Amino acid sequence: MIHKLQYISQGETPKEHLENIQKVCNAGADWVQLRLKNSDTKTILETAKEAREITSRFKAKLIINDHYTVAKEIKADGVHLGKTDECPSIVRVFLGASYIIGGTANTLEDCRNLLDKKVDYIGLGPYQFTKTKKNLSPVLGVEGYKNLLEELQTETPIIAIGGIVLDDVNKIINAGIYGIAISGAITKNVSSIAKFQEILN
Repeated sequence: MIHKLQYISQGETPKEHLENIQKVCNAGADWVQLRLKNSDTKTILETAKEAREITSRFKAKLIINDHYTVAKEIKADGVHLGKTDECPSIVRVFLGASYIIGGTANTLEDCRNLLDKKVDYIGLGPYQFTKTKKNLSPVLGVEGYKNLLEELQTETPIIAIGGIVLDDVNKIINAGIYGIAISGAITKNVSSIAKFQEILN
């Protein structure tokens, strides 16, 4: 089952990522993606082990960004693959059927490519400008989502991502999007999780 609210971890250091994961799980988050950029594999593995312990305590799902070998080693729930990461079909063979595999898309072509590779969900964005991601693709906005969904006609859950705040959620869901992934808005205010969940459910 793909959750409608996905938290993507933030922090200046691995320790901060873990502190934020602890806080959001405490506040009711049930899907966490560990997204550590610019760290070596050993650091990512050690941090992922601790993230697994935290999420297990709260019965929350843990998705590892990019590093599918780490996801398997720590028995995470799945992996999220960026556009320059390993092909989802190869990762599926490596991980097996029980793992969740998500992929990043910015265009119709990206989405079709991921659907061909049988991903479990697509993170589609950016919805609007965000500082979280370097080399941002053109923003989609509500109209962009509507147009893409009309073209795709897919049952695969599409998750909106990119600078989303509480006020955006209704518009995005009304466009036909399945769920949302949030980083900054939840890191800054973990008590907003309940409000996000209320709108989404």
